[in-house]
Amino acid sequence: MVKSVIPPSPSADDYAKAHDANADEAIFGRDDPMGLFVEWLAEARRTEPNDPNAMALATSGADGLPDCRMVLLKNVDPAGFVFYSNAESAKGLQLAVNAQAALLFHWKSLRRQVRVRGPVEPVTPEEADAYFAERARDSRIGAWASDQSRPLEGRFELERRIARYAAKYLTGDVPRPPQWTGWRIRPLQMEFWRDRPFRLHDRLQFTREGLDRPWTRRRLYP
Repeated sequence: MVKSVIPPSPSADDYAKAHDANADEAIFGRDDPMGLFVEWLAEARRTEPNDPNAMALATSGADGLPDCRMVLLKNVDPAGFVFYSNAESAKGLQLAVNAQAALLFHWKSLRRQVRVRGPVEPVTPEEADAYFAERARDSRIGAWASDQSRPLEGRFELERRIARYAAKYLTGDVPRPPQWTGWRIRPLQMEFWRDRPFRLHDRLQFTREGLDRPWTRRRLYP
């Protein structure tokens, strides 16, 4: 008989050791989803071993077929969630024709997740320039060398392009490529999820009818 490689679900005792019921109620009594997200992200930075700012980004293009990949959140502010990439990549081309997206943050160590949905808008050139200037020099060279999402004959071709741009920008600053930019997801819906035993999880959903409208809050059945 083949043994399952899927670990067992946590028991009620496991949950009790990891969570404080009073703290749960304090968190789920919040009215500001962006403030709550910032608090959860701060906790994740203290507990997650790798990339607490990692998020699944879901987009779709003209064909309507969903696409999903992991990216890194680079800024969160009252206006939304910011990430950066190549505008000529698959995600960039999809956002050009369908400027809306969904995000999913999953923090395994905390047994929490956050879902976000909303329209997407480009960041300003000034924002993109400022973040690009903060990146490691090799990452800036890589942004010039990579034709992201397009066919690559072999690793040598990529290394050749890296060497070419490294020589081009051997001294001085490395400017931002014109196709390299960022996007801000402006949330219209956010859902906060916390693990509870026997799959009777906590779910708190915030929605608003427009970006200038107030948030409404409701709890959902698991």
